[in-house]
Amino acid sequence: MLAHDLKIGGFVPFSATDYPGQLAAVVFCQGCPWRCGYCHNPHLLPAQRDRSERWEDIVTFLDARRGLLDAVVFSGGEPTLQGGLPAALRAVRSLGFRVGLHTAGIYPKRLAAVLPLVDWIGMDVKAPFAAYARVTRVANSERRARESTRLVIESGVAHTFRTTVDPPRVDAEDVRVIRETLSSMGARAHALQACRYLQG
Repeated sequence: MLAHDLKIGGFVPFSATDYPGQLAAVVFCQGCPWRCGYCHNPHLLPAQRDRSERWEDIVTFLDARRGLLDAVVFSGGEPTLQGGLPAALRAVRSLGFRVGLHTAGIYPKRLAAVLPLVDWIGMDVKAPFAAYARVTRVANSERRARESTRLVIESGVAHTFRTTVDPPRVDAEDVRVIRETLSSMGARAHALQACRYLQG
């Protein structure tokens, strides 16, 4: 698939928090099959939206920001859901930007395919692997998450694993288990995120 096939649910032209130490633009990809109760971007969950940003417009913006921005981050939703993601990553690299990827590791094979195109990954580790469905509400989701975690660690790509603390789904004991597991797998960094429920 081509980059213009990317379904884009939102675009942030400037962020100092989505790629460590870099000024970045953020492309929010549409669609995610998991249903985490604390999701910060619920409008990105459906695979389709009536309105979408155009990839061509984003490329035009990025071309004009060369030398001003350091990186472009693909977030979501779940970016690896998108067949156009590899082409989009190549396009961003060709403009001279670093590439960041936010993922939950839902599609290990697709993640493996794009790892050579990524400079930094922020991967969400939702819970201890044995309790994954408690957060994702999807059976057997832990198998994909574990495999993606292994792929990220073994790739050598700079990365940060992130866990949202959301009692009672994820508490201090869960965090301890997650950190022990990640350390035993060779992970370099693990960060905690506070749960922020949206006001409806």
